[in-house]
Amino acid sequence: MDPSRLPGFLLRRGVKALLVVLAIVVCNFLLIHAAPGDPASVIAGQSGAADARFMEQLRAQFGLDQPLHVQLWLYVKGVLQLDLGFSHRQQQPVAGLVLERLPATLLLTGAAFAFAVVLGVTLGTLAARRVGSWADSVITVLALTFYATPLFWVGLMLVLVFSVWLEWLPSFGMMSVGANLAGAAFLLDIGRHLLLPALTLGLFYMAVYARLTRATMLEVADQDFVKTARAKGVPEGQVVRRHVLRNALLPVITFAGIQAGQLIGGSILVETVFAWPGIGRLAFEALLARDYPVLMGVFLATSVMVVLFNLLTDLLYAVVDPRVEVSG
Repeated sequence: MDPSRLPGFLLRRGVKALLVVLAIVVCNFLLIHAAPGDPASVIAGQSGAADARFMEQLRAQFGLDQPLHVQLWLYVKGVLQLDLGFSHRQQQPVAGLVLERLPATLLLTGAAFAFAVVLGVTLGTLAARRVGSWADSVITVLALTFYATPLFWVGLMLVLVFSVWLEWLPSFGMMSVGANLAGAAFLLDIGRHLLLPALTLGLFYMAVYARLTRATMLEVADQDFVKTARAKGVPEGQVVRRHVLRNALLPVITFAGIQAGQLIGGSILVETVFAWPGIGRLAFEALLARDYPVLMGVFLATSVMVVLFNLLTDLLYAVVDPRVEVSG
């Protein structure tokens, strides 16, 4: 990758990313407002006062009495000014809510992603080097099992085994309530709470990376340049690391970059099962309460993360394979 081309590449991709995010903002707004019900009806139902006059006052308060195109313009204008609206349920700005919950989600998805990639690539490499052996069969069966098992069932089983039966790990939350821990004890407490949800979310993707790494390594191992390296007497370990694995990682990196963004969206189920205080659980609560501004704020945050992960994937692709040139 030529470093002199990097600024132009980042500028072009930045403009495209902005257009993509704006298009997603518009689509999310239209799709959410096409759903039946609105925040005014939910609030009126909760307060027990659903007469027509009260409903009109609520709709006027939230701007729901305006034409749809006016509401869309006001929302897009606010997003461009980093104003994501106000949550009627939480009684605070949406941007503050999302920023408050986002670190917990990034911690969970980052730990799950690192676990899935490292273990998946390691197991896939081991299976490819011992293809047809018992190790290959065990890894294949484990990968297919975790791939086919629903996330919520894996989470419940982990809670049942490690929290209920063995009592080794906490079953919900991000930290011990009222413990007043600090320093290393505080970090260790968060780590104990993180372990089960990160395993639940990471095992599925680990199975995907293991299968993909195995398949691509077997495909690359049959290429002529690998046979030539072996014929020249290059040690097998060096052949695997520098020739087979490095080239086999390219499709894994592409797939991982796509799924890194999906991890944030897929954390909704895991965060709900483990009561993890992230934006996935925030989105679930907002959906039940018809809290449209919060829901759209979460969708915007996840969309931005997906775009950023795709950009990082392109850059990493060029680093792993110097033959790849970055382009807009």
